[in-house]
Amino acid sequence: MSEHYYKTKASVEEYIKLAKDVNGSQLIAKLNNYLLPGASLLEIGSGPGTDFQILRQDYSVVGSDYSTEFLKRLMQNNPKAEFLNLDAITLETDKKFDGIYSNKVLQHLTNEDLKRSILRQVDVLHDNGIICHSFWKGEGDEIFKGLLVNYQTNESLRLLFGNYFEILLIEAYNEFEDGDSLVLIGKKK
Repeated sequence: MSEHYYKTKASVEEYIKLAKDVNGSQLIAKLNNYLLPGASLLEIGSGPGTDFQILRQDYSVVGSDYSTEFLKRLMQNNPKAEFLNLDAITLETDKKFDGIYSNKVLQHLTNEDLKRSILRQVDVLHDNGIICHSFWKGEGDEIFKGLLVNYQTNESLRLLFGNYFEILLIEAYNEFEDGDSLVLIGKKK
């Protein structure tokens, strides 16, 4: 994964401008059906903090990012909130959570690195913990602005997550075009 894109202040500002009208409210509404209010939740890849602000209305959320530029902004804008500097693959934390959420973050991992991340997610979740992740729908991968975009299908997500999580929901939704995205919600086995 090339995380260099999010390392500079200029690229972080560019991303914030590009993503200013995009948020995960429809994903979070689906998550709310499976994760109780007040539950502890780790957001992987909080970025500019758009989804973090929505998540914190219902959950005891800890944000995270691998980019120190995003972390600086998150901490400045949310001085009382907790943020961790985490790699989405290794998730090096001793904390445990009731849920884990990411919005178009794990798509930047190869399938091999995604498998490693899934194993770590199992470790940092409490029993019966819930995951909610979104991906671009499709097959194959491409490099976009120096970042890997690894597309997924219903079947590929079932293969990747199915051994470790009871799949509660895999559903297509629209981010920019009809059915261009997938949301996966699962419960730790």
